Amino acid sequence: MWITYNEILMKFLRNLLAAIIGCLIAFGVLFGMFIIFAALLGSGDDAKIVKSNSILEVQIPNAVVDYVGGDDTDPFSGLFEQSQGLDEILHAIKVAKNDDKIKGISILNNFMNAGLSQTQVIRRALNDFKESGKFVYAYSDFYAQKDYYLASVADSVFMNKVGGIDFKGLSSEVLFYKDLQEKTGVKMEVIRHGKYKSAVEPYLSNEMSEANRTQIKELLSSLWSEMVTEISESRNISFENINVIADTLGGRKPELAKQTKLIDDILFYDEYEAKLMNATSVSKTDDLNYITLEEYIPTANKNKLLKGDDEIAVIYAQGEIIYGEGSPDVIGQDLINKSLKKAREDDDVKAIVLRVNSPGGSALASDIIWREVELTKAIKPVIVSMGDVAASGGYYIATGADKIYAESTTITGSIGVFGVIPNASELAGEIGINAEQVGTNKNSVDYSLFEPMDENFRSVVQEGVEQTYETFLSRVAAGRGITTADVDSIAQGRVWSGVDAQKIGLVDEIGGLDDAIAGAATMVSLDKFSIKKFPKYKTGFERFMEDYGGVSSKIKEEFIKDEIGVETYSILKDVKNAMKQKGVQARMPFVLSVN
Repeated sequence: MWITYNEILMKFLRNLLAAIIGCLIAFGVLFGMFIIFAALLGSGDDAKIVKSNSILEVQIPNAVVDYVGGDDTDPFSGLFEQSQGLDEILHAIKVAKNDDKIKGISILNNFMNAGLSQTQVIRRALNDFKESGKFVYAYSDFYAQKDYYLASVADSVFMNKVGGIDFKGLSSEVLFYKDLQEKTGVKMEVIRHGKYKSAVEPYLSNEMSEANRTQIKELLSSLWSEMVTEISESRNISFENINVIADTLGGRKPELAKQTKLIDDILFYDEYEAKLMNATSVSKTDDLNYITLEEYIPTANKNKLLKGDDEIAVIYAQGEIIYGEGSPDVIGQDLINKSLKKAREDDDVKAIVLRVNSPGGSALASDIIWREVELTKAIKPVIVSMGDVAASGGYYIATGADKIYAESTTITGSIGVFGVIPNASELAGEIGINAEQVGTNKNSVDYSLFEPMDENFRSVVQEGVEQTYETFLSRVAAGRGITTADVDSIAQGRVWSGVDAQKIGLVDEIGGLDDAIAGAATMVSLDKFSIKKFPKYKTGFERFMEDYGGVSSKIKEEFIKDEIGVETYSILKDVKNAMKQKGVQARMPFVLSVN
């Protein structure tokens, strides 16, 4: 029996069509089930019922960001989040202060994944909670340094009998890659302005420059002084004695920690619960009603502490600055500028607070955002509130504001720019690769990764760096009302703590986001007002679908991290990020991790 070509083709097309339809049906069923599942989650009341005589358990397992940007009407909101919004944490603690059902707070085993300024402002909220007369206790099996800084605000601090406190002062480690570049034949070509612009130093040297060592030392000393001052006040230990405790590792064992007054008592957890029973006047452990911070937030969100027809817009700019749209993790000029435009065109919005938490990034995107701030403040007041970091490009977008607030532990300044361009010409030569270019004009051929950088190209990039630096200086001078020479004297890429930045005129006031909002309200004579938050990010489901294709790559990243270790992986990530940078950068000169 003969089968014609047309019959074969038709049979193939029928099978193909059936397969496609089957896949679509299967996907539709799965999608429908997913929608129903999410709708069920969203349709119920996600706020847990708060029982009388409850204890709010402050345990923050996820990474803290200033703003998650969730939408209460989005049924997928929170399903795909791996971070916790600082704004929601603070709001929940404020609501709990006046909630008759909440009798006190238990700070429990945190291992904080938050910045120092974020930790500081949570600590401040807990200190304010204590003014209600309710108790705040803290317990941990082991206190990392930042965890102890938070816990020290408590009325009483307890620790496991085989625990300890890692209390030793602050430090920063900078890795240098000069030898690695020489061994691999791949190096980073660096063009910079600013003697303190040490973001590029690891590619140029094998050791830290004195300028960089000086600024890191002074920065760490300023941050440490703020921490020690607050711990000293809470624990009634002198500033000098706290430094002695750090120098002698006086918290490394429970007995030493109690002897040095870092803690009040050494207890097993069941003994700690007995303390909580006594504080809440219950007779047995089963009667203790715990509600976690995560469980309490939906309830707290229903309680709006600020109410009024007039509004103050709070626009969150968090993450590195990139040229493009932006997202919850990075600042792009598209999202931020749209937010600024919406806020200034909204008649209900009377003033705008720009919350900046960024180490900088693209100089071009920073300038575009700066211009939008200028346009906005010509119509309505713009106040900046600085978070953990508002450095380099982060300071660039802030400098045009009518007023700048910073936390005492904010890292800011870093007024300087640089360019980093990867070059693999040595590696190419060693493995037998030769690149040849052909062009119509002198400068028509693009820079090649496989050819040494020529002086003409370098001079053009250097010119761009110098021009960007001069523009940066002029923006700061105009915004701060000083001369460019005065800005240059405190610039050069130098970083400052918030308290030091105020002394040299880069910052107006020391205070948090609440202070900035109150300042904005005063500027426009508002007694009653509500808060409108920007940007409005894509829904949880939209982000899930966008990230779906990248799931496998994320799994690979986690696998690599597990295999080679976190420290080695961080080196690879730093090099990868450096090679991805495009254009002139206004970026913080080093990565500071405070533990």
